[in-house]
Formats: sequence, structure tokens, C-alpha cells
Amino acid sequence: MNKSRRVIRVLALLLILTVCVGVYAGAESEFATWNEVVDTMDAVLDNSYAAYESGDADAAFKGVNEAYYGYYETTGFERIVMGYISGSRKTEVELQFTNCKSAAKKGVPVEEYKEEIEKLKAMLREDANILDGTSSGSSESAGGTGSSVATFFACFGIILREGIEAILVVGAIIAYLVKSGNGSKLRPVYWGSVLAIVLSFVAAWLLNALKLANAAPQEIIEGVTALIAVVVLFWVSNWMVSKSESEAWSRYIEGKVQSGVQAGSMFALGFTAFLAVFREGAEVILFYQPLLADAESTAPVWGGFAVGCVVLVFIYLAIRYWSVRLPLKPFFLATSILMFIMSIAFLGSGIKELIEGDVIIMTPVSWVPSNPVLEVLGVYPCVQTLVPQLILLIVTVITFVLQIKRNNRLKREAEEARANGQA
Repeated sequence: MNKSRRVIRVLALLLILTVCVGVYAGAESEFATWNEVVDTMDAVLDNSYAAYESGDADAAFKGVNEAYYGYYETTGFERIVMGYISGSRKTEVELQFTNCKSAAKKGVPVEEYKEEIEKLKAMLREDANILDGTSSGSSESAGGTGSSVATFFACFGIILREGIEAILVVGAIIAYLVKSGNGSKLRPVYWGSVLAIVLSFVAAWLLNALKLANAAPQEIIEGVTALIAVVVLFWVSNWMVSKSESEAWSRYIEGKVQSGVQAGSMFALGFTAFLAVFREGAEVILFYQPLLADAESTAPVWGGFAVGCVVLVFIYLAIRYWSVRLPLKPFFLATSILMFIMSIAFLGSGIKELIEGDVIIMTPVSWVPSNPVLEVLGVYPCVQTLVPQLILLIVTVITFVLQIKRNNRLKREAEEARANGQA
């Protein structure tokens, strides 16, 4: 019966998200094909180059931003590339937009700026040909069958991608509480998740009302949220690995004589769940908005969303129930390592969002490729993300080693105490 209730809670959360997304169905798109979108973006980027050639770097920078925020995001191009082609391709194109803006800010030679602009235009055209089905010579428009398939996979990919990131954190916390004998303390985690979904809707609505949903503030909010999540995830994961030995956990439970301390710990876990869901929830809503607006039929949108939700339910159940069967020490260590990894991934993605929001200037790194695996880990080809991640990784390893040594010491002390007591 309890298992059924938990499954119903998960489905209820997904239903709330569905309603939130549904509110955002908008007007029809003015473009018939993705190549028409790129034609418009090409004109904007050509103007950006002309401005840079004339010596107006600021106007050139604004031109690239206009192409990105005014068309790449608002038309749904970014989202459908992520779902139908790949998330790594979307990231690759976004980083090329950033390269162009960085080149304008740094005042590179005109020919170098032209190369960056032409590279971006070529990437956009290639993606448009794939989405329109013209890369193999077909003349199928973006409103045909190819568009429906692309929309379905885009929506499926978006909900799956963002949902997994949230579920990995929330599912691990829930399984951890149940495994540690605190199944009655799940309420803060559930409420944190529900509150995050509601506030995701509110945040998306406010950004849309202020006409900022497709401008830099969206990236800045997402980046700041991710960085806050890094701090909380790191603290929680460090706290959990410190309790990986049964002796350490027993001592911890026995020491919880003050309810305020215990409440604080539960609040931290609930707040972690809130941050994980809020960041992904707001992103899902904003991603679905242009897809609903551009689609001739909403069936592919809701079809992709529904299939993605079903897959997410199975992923949640696997994390929730399979992990609980693990012995105490391996479970705590595995959960802690997962959160360490998520903190490093959130650090990279958070800084990347700030780069896209023009808060940080990017320095590209040529030897780091763009692929789906590295993107999930938050690893991007730029100095500004790699250096902080390397530092956090070193701190993580040192912290992990120190905690393991501390747990081993507590275990030896407990064994010696038991031996003395028997003597």
C-alpha cells in the first residue's frame, strides 16, 4: 500500500508539471521551415559582421545576441535540436554563439571574427537541413511529418534529460532516508519537490510577463540556481559519506536528542530536492513554450512528454527500490558519490549558463570534445568551467579520503569498546 502511494505521488508531481506546461501554449510561428528561421538569422549575423567591420564591436556583440535570444531560442530551434539531433549538438552551437560574442568583446582581427560568424552560420544551416529533411535532397517542410517526428523526439528528449537530473538527486535522497530508517521524514522532500514545481511555473510566468523569458536573465537565474545547488549537494554528500559506517550512523542517531538539529538536517535534504526540481522544472516549462507555439498539432508535444514521463517513472522506481536493498555502507557511499558527481556537473552547467547570460567571458579549449556523456557530467570545452570543476574534484577527493579515514577510526574505536566490554 505504501509503495502504491509513493508511485501515486510521483505521478501527481508529473501531472502538475503537465498542467504547468500546458498553460504555455502560444501563438503560431511566423516561419514555415527551419531554413526560413536560419535565413533570418543569417541576415542578423551578416549585419553583426558588417558592424564589426566598420569598427562597432558593441553593435556586433548585440547582433549575435539578437540572433540567439531573438530567434534561436524563441522559435524553438534550440529545443528541437536538443531533442531531435542531440543535446551535445545544441551545446556545440550555443558555445559557437558564445565564441562569436567573445571575439567581438576581445577585439579580434576582422577576418577572425568573420570566420567565427561563418562557422556559426554553417552550423545553423546544417541543423536546419536536418530538421527540414532537406539534407538528403527532400523538400519536405518543417510543418510536415518530419516536423512531427522532430517535435516528438524533442519533447521526449527534453523531459527525459531534465527529469533524470532531478530524479537522480530526489530519488537518492528518498532512498537514503528510507534506508537509514527515516522513512517517516520524507515529507520535506516531497513538499520541497512540489513547491519547486509550483515556483518553476511562477518563475517562468514572471519571466514571460516581463518579456525576459528568452533573454540573458533566464540563463543567469538558471546559473545562480545551479551554483546554489552545488553548495547544498556538496554539503549533503559530505554529510552522508560521514555516516557510511553503521557505527557512525548509530552514533549520529543516538546523538539526535535535540529536535532542532534533526529538523535542520531534514530541511537541508528537502532544500536539496527543491533546488534540483526547481532548476529542471523551470527549464522544462521554458523549453516547451516555443514548441507548443510552433507545432501545427500539439499531439507530438504531449506524446513525447507522456512517453518521457513513463520512462522517468521507471527510472525513479529503480532508484527508489533497488537502491534500498543495498547494504548500508555501499548504499551510503554510492549515494554520496552520486551527489559529488552531480555537484561537479551542476558547477559546470551553472557556469555555462552564466557564460550564455554574458556574465562571464568564455575562453574556449580545443582539446575537450562536445559529446553527450561529457555534457551530462557538465564538462564543456572552456577554461571557465573546467578549472572550477578541477578544483572541486580535488577538494572532493580530499574530503572523501578524510571522511573514510574518520569512519574507519570510529569503526576501530567501536570494535575496541565492544572487546573491552566483553573482557
